[in-house]
Amino acid sequence: MTRARVVAIDGPSGSGKSTVARGVAARLGLEVLDTGAMYRAVTLAAIDRGTPLDDGAACAAVARTSEISVEQGLTRLDGRDVSADIRGPIVTGAVSTVAAHPGVREVLVAEQRAWVERHRGGVVEGRDIGTVVFPDATVKVFLVASDEERARRRQRDELAADRSVAVEDVKAALDRRDALDSGRTVSPLRAAGDAIMIDTTHLDVDAVVADVVARARAAEAS
Repeated sequence: MTRARVVAIDGPSGSGKSTVARGVAARLGLEVLDTGAMYRAVTLAAIDRGTPLDDGAACAAVARTSEISVEQGLTRLDGRDVSADIRGPIVTGAVSTVAAHPGVREVLVAEQRAWVERHRGGVVEGRDIGTVVFPDATVKVFLVASDEERARRRQRDELAADRSVAVEDVKAALDRRDALDSGRTVSPLRAAGDAIMIDTTHLDVDAVVADVVARARAAEAS
């Protein structure tokens, strides 16, 4: 396991992981790895190839044979910028199914660890970072927020992407994804025993970032 400086940020959709991760990385001079983008890229590749999404072996083969790059906010699949494509409703609705396959997770966890080694650390966001990918991370954070606030945030994201969707529909989709992510056999969504739990529902982003940065610096100094 790497000894590199790693800040692990886990949590469900809409909890603020991406925003907080970017803020913490900027303050600490680290790169950000959005592991969810990697699973989304595999999902997109599987869809493009016509791979049955419930076929774990086939999806794992897609993961092994796809070149996925997540760098500086851009996600590339086999050299193509798919940053926008992986955020669409089709991939969003299918990613939890693909991410539940043990073979897919085995491939991508290895790539995530290799990414951190290449970058000599990083702020890594996802759902199993503190429990599976980097259990020895410098600091582990698990973000949560109320269901209503998470749905509102996701609705704002959809509107920003020119996709109109009712907040009730967003909440239903989040509930479904939460159930899939929390109920999967391998690497379920859960907080590490030593993770710092932060409810972002009523907190200012800057305050959350400052808290995580302070904890990371304290951990490094100890």
